[in-house]
Amino acid sequence: MPPGVLFAFAAYALYSCCDAIIKGLGAGLSVYEIAFFTTLFSLIPAILMTPKGENWLLFWRAKNVGLLHLRAISGTIGNICIIYAFTTIELAEAYSLAFLAPIFIVIISVLVLGESVRWQRWLMLGASFAGVLLVVRPGFRELELGHLLAVLAAIFGAITTVVLRRIASQEQRVSLIGVASAYILVFNGVMMIATGSIQALELNELGWMLTIGAIGGSANLMFIAATRTTEASKIAPLQYSQILWALLFGAAFYQEYPVPIAYIGLGVVIVAGILNVLSGDAKLRIFSRNAPAGAGPSTLREAERKLAPDTPLEDPIAGAPEITTASER
Repeated sequence: MPPGVLFAFAAYALYSCCDAIIKGLGAGLSVYEIAFFTTLFSLIPAILMTPKGENWLLFWRAKNVGLLHLRAISGTIGNICIIYAFTTIELAEAYSLAFLAPIFIVIISVLVLGESVRWQRWLMLGASFAGVLLVVRPGFRELELGHLLAVLAAIFGAITTVVLRRIASQEQRVSLIGVASAYILVFNGVMMIATGSIQALELNELGWMLTIGAIGGSANLMFIAATRTTEASKIAPLQYSQILWALLFGAAFYQEYPVPIAYIGLGVVIVAGILNVLSGDAKLRIFSRNAPAGAGPSTLREAERKLAPDTPLEDPIAGAPEITTASER
């Protein structure tokens, strides 16, 4: 097994650990506090990994100002939505709904960007959607606000991913991470004050927040190592291992046990998702949500050069040549 595959598998496992910790913090902290402090502490490893020639004091400089801010806004909304979902519904359900993002990515690409998608792709995406329906079972149970916000997180995650593909190769990493982080910090800081939820972190909460930053930073390093040594087509399917981790962590720490038919739905989501990312023109689709401020470890210049040193990359949805990069998880 290629070392890069092991690195990627470990990275996704660590990302899932972060999400499981976030779920536990939801019992004592508001979603605004969690979003604020996890973003703040995730900047520590991001700053330590600053590429040469980039300056955090100039993070606001951009070539695509409008798109960069659109991505930051969509990322901020998606971030708060998925955190709420993790803290209020089962981890496995939140992940299955979050993995609707590739469907919305294709829809946006077709309706907004005018790209064409083969019928085989629609078939696989339809199977993924059917799997999600088996997991969530609308009409057979009462759905919560967390389910709706998980879907919204997938929609805004898709917007973030599509925009990121257009600008990642043209912007500095400090701009991609810095602007998105600024939006998240300002929005959640204001909301903490407005809702009266701002409070000093207890020692154990501070420790967990720092743990999330450390684990997330380590996962990013592993993911970068994976993209440097292994083709993206071998890495992308591993993102669906997070559903398995969600089942494990949900059962071990939160006594979450999906009904039998939900396991079938999760299996469908995993198989259809893997077939989707392995199909020819999807070889660069890596949907990365857990990196600092949603920037995605695969947007780092090192990974970008590894995938295409001197030539434009093939579009991960339609296969049309363009200057872009691997997408977010």
